[in-house]
Amino acid sequence: MKILAIADEESKYLWDFFEKSKLDGIDLIISCGDLDPRYLSFLVTLSTVPVLYVHGNHDGKYEKIPPEGCTCIEDEIFVYNGVRILGLGGSMRYRPGPHQYTEKEMRRRVARLWFQLFRHHGFDILVTHSPAYELNDGRDLPHQGFQVFRTLIEKYKPKFFLHGHVHMSYGRKHKRYDKFLDTHVINACERCVFDTEDENLQEHIR
Repeated sequence: MKILAIADEESKYLWDFFEKSKLDGIDLIISCGDLDPRYLSFLVTLSTVPVLYVHGNHDGKYEKIPPEGCTCIEDEIFVYNGVRILGLGGSMRYRPGPHQYTEKEMRRRVARLWFQLFRHHGFDILVTHSPAYELNDGRDLPHQGFQVFRTLIEKYKPKFFLHGHVHMSYGRKHKRYDKFLDTHVINACERCVFDTEDENLQEHIR
């Protein structure tokens, strides 16, 4: 399955100069947050595949302008073509506002998922906005990742972990691709395309 993962910055390649052929071969679009809801609505309208999303810490406007035709996967395991996708949006709490959590609050969210995790026997893709702690995150509080994400990866061993939040332009040498244990870690900032069946993912991810 070929996935287009997006986050943080609207891609001019897709939005300003859109051609339907640019989405040829894409089976699923996943947003890791902090994108204009109209951008997601645009993608779902001009494509023939589902658009799934979690919230970023700047997505308070989604309450008034939800991305039409898209599916929010916050706090649930969404199954698509047999692939189990777990969504946990938001960032570390660093100021008042929605979609921000302390480590303790995020752990509570994960704890409430116990029955879904049991029923689905885990998950294949973890979709978040923030990275995991000390795994492509920043050391400042706003960009620090959650420790419980590492716990989820260690326990359930998903094949993929998709996140955003740490822009590739930040100058911290954030990676597009990394690997933690047996999990492929992908920073979805702006856009990237990958094939879930690619045995040489590190070489081909773009």
